[in-house]
Amino acid sequence: MAHDFLVKDIAFQAGVSTATVDRVLNGREGVRRQTEQRVRAAIGELEKQQAGLEVQGRKFAIDIIMEAPERFTETVRQAFESEALTFMPTVFRSRFHFAETMRPQDIVQLIDRIRLRGTDGIVLKAPDVADISLAVTRLEQAGIPVVTLVTDLPNAPRTAYAGADNRAAGETAAYLIGERFAGAPASVLVTLSSSRFRGEEEREIGFRRTLRARYPTISLVEISEGYGKDEATGALAAEALSRHPGINAAYSIGGGNRAVIAAFKAAARICCIYVAHDLDAGNLALLRQGDIHFVLHHDLKTDVRTVFRAILLRHRALPAQGPQRLSAVEVVTPYNIPPQIG
Repeated sequence: MAHDFLVKDIAFQAGVSTATVDRVLNGREGVRRQTEQRVRAAIGELEKQQAGLEVQGRKFAIDIIMEAPERFTETVRQAFESEALTFMPTVFRSRFHFAETMRPQDIVQLIDRIRLRGTDGIVLKAPDVADISLAVTRLEQAGIPVVTLVTDLPNAPRTAYAGADNRAAGETAAYLIGERFAGAPASVLVTLSSSRFRGEEEREIGFRRTLRARYPTISLVEISEGYGKDEATGALAAEALSRHPGINAAYSIGGGNRAVIAAFKAAARICCIYVAHDLDAGNLALLRQGDIHFVLHHDLKTDVRTVFRAILLRHRALPAQGPQRLSAVEVVTPYNIPPQIG
């Protein structure tokens, strides 16, 4: 039981004698199991206190790199800024590098610049391509922790992933849509921002597999590479609707929902059920007015706390913790909007 604490400090923390602590530390007999557990718990508490003293007042400068629509990156910015306050007196200073579209080579150049300049950690939402994985490898080899956010890079040696189980989210969407049609034929418009993102691919895989296994009468039409932008996504949706007159539902994996809904209305087509992701301001308004029926939501603030803890753990500013948990996916309707959002 390695530690740096004085026997008297452990005894005081545990509320036992120094002789009892000595027997526990040296594995001698004559100590009840309950007492031994108290001593071990006291050492754990002292370790947490020591970690708190070490981290008190420390400052961590981190860089958040994201390719995503502005409506999403603004929500992310707010989450980082609000959750940083909950880690006080530890100070997290976030530097944001956001763009709606970024070429992989530009992301790599940015990562390498930050690595050479120095940082306490990088948070990354980026396409799952080989060059970016290699750039992450260089960061980790330099001792810089990398946490992927909402979409993972499973082939890169990142420190942690913060986000939801995207495959389970896709399966949930398939269940909601499949049960709506109850065995009747239907066709679903599935929208991705880009096939390069692993998180979106995982959602699509979960959705497609569940439809095939449980709801074989439902087909799907997929559009991609609109990058979540309204104009590009709306144009893709309008073309798909003109080519496939049977489309009567939508599963939005990658955003651009206002434009997709507008495309349905412009074509005078009914969307019997519309399932989307993320309760940003735009989706919240569409949910309230009935254009979106379900939003699959996970709390970005939970993800941000996972990011901060992962970086602190990597810098040994927190004691080791149990296995990391993925964020829970919540099915939100107009009637159960979380109070902190609504």
